[in-house]
Amino acid sequence: MPPTLDLSQSTHAKMIVSPPRLNLRRAASYQHEKATISASSSRFNFNHLMFSPPPSPGLPALVPRPRRSSTGPRPSRVLRLIAWIIGLVLATFVVRAVLKKNVQVPVVRWVLDDREEYEMVGQYVLPDFPTPIAVTDRSGRSKWTVSIPPTYDFPLTTKEYSDICAKCQEVAAHVRELHGRANPSQQAQTPYYYEDPYFLDVGDAEKRGLLPGVEGKAWKVTARAQDGHLVGDRADGLVDKSTCKTSLTFVLESTDAGLGPTLMMLWMAYGLAQREKRSFFIDDSRWAYGDYTAIFKAPPTPDCVPPPRHEMLPCPHNARHLVVSAATAPETFGNSFNLEYENLHRNNVDRERPLYDLARVGYESLFRLNDDDQPYVENRIKELRAMAKVTEGNYNDGMIVGVHIRHGDLHPYEYQYNGAYIPLNLYTQKAREIVEEYHNSSTTLGGEDVVAKQHSFAIVASDDPDVFETEEFSGSTRAQEQIKLASKQHIQKANPDKSVMHKFVDETFGWEGGFFASMFWNLGRTTINNANAGDELQTTLQPSAETMRLRGLIGRAYVLDLAVLGQASDAVICTMSAMGCRLLAVIMGWEKAMEDGRWVNIDGDYQWTALSF
Repeated sequence: MPPTLDLSQSTHAKMIVSPPRLNLRRAASYQHEKATISASSSRFNFNHLMFSPPPSPGLPALVPRPRRSSTGPRPSRVLRLIAWIIGLVLATFVVRAVLKKNVQVPVVRWVLDDREEYEMVGQYVLPDFPTPIAVTDRSGRSKWTVSIPPTYDFPLTTKEYSDICAKCQEVAAHVRELHGRANPSQQAQTPYYYEDPYFLDVGDAEKRGLLPGVEGKAWKVTARAQDGHLVGDRADGLVDKSTCKTSLTFVLESTDAGLGPTLMMLWMAYGLAQREKRSFFIDDSRWAYGDYTAIFKAPPTPDCVPPPRHEMLPCPHNARHLVVSAATAPETFGNSFNLEYENLHRNNVDRERPLYDLARVGYESLFRLNDDDQPYVENRIKELRAMAKVTEGNYNDGMIVGVHIRHGDLHPYEYQYNGAYIPLNLYTQKAREIVEEYHNSSTTLGGEDVVAKQHSFAIVASDDPDVFETEEFSGSTRAQEQIKLASKQHIQKANPDKSVMHKFVDETFGWEGGFFASMFWNLGRTTINNANAGDELQTTLQPSAETMRLRGLIGRAYVLDLAVLGQASDAVICTMSAMGCRLLAVIMGWEKAMEDGRWVNIDGDYQWTALSF
């Protein structure tokens, strides 16, 4: 072993000063270690000011590399040990869980309103509110479904239904990304009957253990605990019947005070259910007009029982049990629906014929008035026909022209009248033109045409009681007189004696100007309560029994007008901006309304359409 060179006794260490053109370098850069140059460090020295060439690769270092002193294990070793222990525990837990029979370990993800995604792992770890979720089973396959706790109230609120439909698109897109499939562009329209291969219906998700279902340990109630109020559903008469394979349930609740849009959606939903061979149900739990059977007869009863309520989903459309409401109407009757059902090869009104046919099917099956109103409508139609009938021996009878006038908070489409209403003289002028054209184009003999014109008249229906007092319609006939909306002036005339002491009541109001949504929501409430309630709060406040009675009368008056105008009139004049006008076209029938041109719109150059979003 060669002797070690001892330099500790040398008194003249040889130093080489770095030339000015060379940069000062730290010795650690050649020893491949970082030297601490903190002024407070005990290892601080002047080695970084000296230039020492690297040792020869063929010779051993003269001075052995110093080693850091350590009094305990390095932190990295401690962390690694903890990580190994945690990993071992988790692996043991996962192996034991997977080996258990009928136990899944799904990964559940859901999206909240702030677009923040949450993820949890566990057998029954699910959100306690309705929302679409992405699930991953033990085989690593990602799917998505909609989780509605069976303990949740049915039907859901309109906001909850609309939120679910919005989140369905986000969760579906997320699952497609997990499978490496690109999401369709915003410009591409998804086909109406597109079936997402990654969507699991609630029943299928329960069978696979991805949702607990009503038999799971997480729920202590059955699906019937919160069953809403399905019209015509009688449990005692459906004991021996099985659950419907597919269904469509229409929820009547809407934030829109008007009855027309709800009726159009109801009729189209029924026609759609018949087209798709779904059982049809109606829920009126929170309908603003009260019980459905107070206005109409119950719909035809399917030969099966409704499904569990938590399986009724607002989206996607290929769900086994679908829920449709005003909140989800754009999802059900939106652009993809129009592309599927419209006749794209036609540019005239024939393009809307398939949509019209769906509504017509719903009208024929559902527009059946209650036992009090239906006999009145039949007698009223006979009475009006008798007034138009010409004496025996003439070939033509008089013509009945129905006039539907909508005022209130609804204004015309036509720009020049958008801030007001269509002038009443336009209605009367159009009515005279229709009568003249009808009788002049028909085959007549002698003076029979004049007699028929004398037996022609107009019947009027309006939400504005002041219309019947105007010069244009002062001599007209009301479509129906069973239920009439009164103005304040008429109410005060009915109680003229102010000298008699009466119990104090709130200020009298009538329907001057027509139907206003704010007036509808405030029926039966005092002005004090109205002042403290905003528009959104008014739609959610629990109405009193008297309020529901008044609302039911308004609904009955509306459908009575539609029934008499649509069934008794030879022609109808109305404005397309009013949904009642579109409903009248459906009641009249396609041949009479469209092919014969007896349905006349005087609100701009618009053709018939079912719904507008």
